[in-house]
Amino acid sequence: DHRDLLARMESEQAELERLRKAEGERAEQQERSSQLEKEVATLREKIHHLDDMLKSQQRKVRQMIEQLQNSKSVIQAKDTAIQELKERVSYLEAENLEMHDRIEHLIEKQVSRGGSGARARSKSEYVSR
Repeated sequence: DHRDLLARMESEQAELERLRKAEGERAEQQERSSQLEKEVATLREKIHHLDDMLKSQQRKVRQMIEQLQNSKSVIQAKDTAIQELKERVSYLEAENLEMHDRIEHLIEKQVSRGGSGARARSKSEYVSR
């Protein structure tokens, strides 16, 4: 009987140790689980913050693209206006040259008809300036 009781006692002590060890492991697992839950919550907050930052940056990029497109439109309009003005200046310069030629031709006609040569020259000098 004594041996049976000793064996039984040793068996129950081993079982008790195993249970204590298992309980300790459960406590460690619960602690680890709690720690992981905190890390997950922290990571979720960081992800949320990064998503907000990304959305903000995307908004800024869209605004910059819109501003760039608006600037391009304004520049194109100004380029068109400049081109039209250049064409107008060229047209007016051509008209001006034509007028100078006509005036010189008229002055030459007056000189050839016997008009005052000195007076014709002075008009010619004035017109070509």
